[in-house]
Amino acid sequence: MTRLRIICKTVASSNEWSAAREFGCFVTSPVRSPTLRRNWSFGEVLLTWPQHRFMTTSKRVQDRSKDKRVHDLEIATEKHKVVSKVLVLMEMLKKEPEMIIPVRSLDRCRNQINLPRPHSIVDFIQKSPKLFELCKDQKGVLWCGMTKEAEDLLEEEEQLIRERSGKAAEYVTRMLMMSVDKRLPLDKIAHFRREFGLPADFRSKWVHEYPQHFKVVKSPDEVDYLELVEWNPAWAITELEKAVLGVSESASHAPGLLSLSFPLKFPATYKKVYRYGGKIEHFQKRSYLSPYADAHVLQPGSKEFDKRAIAVMHELLSFTMEKRLVTDHLTHFQREFVMPQKLMRLFLKHFGIFYVSERGKRFSVFLTGAYEGAELIQKCPLVIWKEKVLSLIGYRGKKKRIETFTDLSDVEDNEFLGGSSQDGGTPMQLDQIEAISELEDVAVGDGSFMDIHEIDNEYKPHDSL
Repeated sequence: MTRLRIICKTVASSNEWSAAREFGCFVTSPVRSPTLRRNWSFGEVLLTWPQHRFMTTSKRVQDRSKDKRVHDLEIATEKHKVVSKVLVLMEMLKKEPEMIIPVRSLDRCRNQINLPRPHSIVDFIQKSPKLFELCKDQKGVLWCGMTKEAEDLLEEEEQLIRERSGKAAEYVTRMLMMSVDKRLPLDKIAHFRREFGLPADFRSKWVHEYPQHFKVVKSPDEVDYLELVEWNPAWAITELEKAVLGVSESASHAPGLLSLSFPLKFPATYKKVYRYGGKIEHFQKRSYLSPYADAHVLQPGSKEFDKRAIAVMHELLSFTMEKRLVTDHLTHFQREFVMPQKLMRLFLKHFGIFYVSERGKRFSVFLTGAYEGAELIQKCPLVIWKEKVLSLIGYRGKKKRIETFTDLSDVEDNEFLGGSSQDGGTPMQLDQIEAISELEDVAVGDGSFMDIHEIDNEYKPHDSL
């Protein structure tokens, strides 16, 4: 008698249907039909059944209905794309000894700047003449440098980062307090460097400036971790508790169950909020565990587990300067923060709390309640500084003629290019390479470059909604 084995694989073809019927298999639906194949070496018939993904197309960002799109936040995403590319270039120039670099070296840094071919590096630089300058030395080598205004802006940023350093240390400490092991890989925290307002020397110097809060330790596999030194109960209060209840820091506070409603903001065109009003109200009334409480007692997949994950993501986004993050960076912390694997599903399901923009190679998630239109409601000094940089980007008019910079004539070309006339690359130290690798996470756009004055026209409501 022929022995049968069931293997979940694919949907059967018409020929396999016939073969299945010959062996006495009862097939009722082409969607659930088995696939029959014979294992000739063992003389057995293998029945394979289709796999099903229990995820509707509405869970995909690209298939999201138009009435769920918020064009104001799409504008904010596009502006972030533009300024990120410029900030990456400014940081690269800042790390050079003379704050200048050959343009041909920049051509090999397209991934960091997120400016793929066929976009021209020279055209990209010339779009911001208030920030960058191009010049040629007497050997005809084209160089890129910063204007005095751009250099002053970098000095201003350093000062603002120093002034905000204490607050950034608090947020990093609170991240460690939320983690299940009270420690986080240093590489993962580095993804949030610019969003948290951390300095460029975050790994080498800054992490050692607050020994009362955290310390760097090595794991058995030689991975650097940032570990919590002492639990601070005064910081175990969520930003939502502070905003809704007006709770200040308390040395006797113990995190536990919370019953606070999350701020909701829906697009004006979204009418289904009335249809789902009952479910939304039921969700808001459900108690959940504080992000700072022990989450081991929660069952993965339960409603309490998911709502606690929403609270964790809400808290993390509240720590950032612009109340937005790249979704990839959040998924890196699934184990450390005890969050579900399908975070995107939660973002899309609760889009009144979060908004996901699919602009660019990576998705960005916003706290909707933190924005009024395309503008942040509360702006820290570093956000205002970033807007100042954004205001200097973009150029209309006749391009300037590239001058020959004679002061470079006494500098040997090989000295700057590492002695390689063919490669033309500038040698980098180890700390520079690490810093540049962090910049790859800054420019998260789709590689295109749009002038600031074009953004609002590109995202008219009738075009993008």
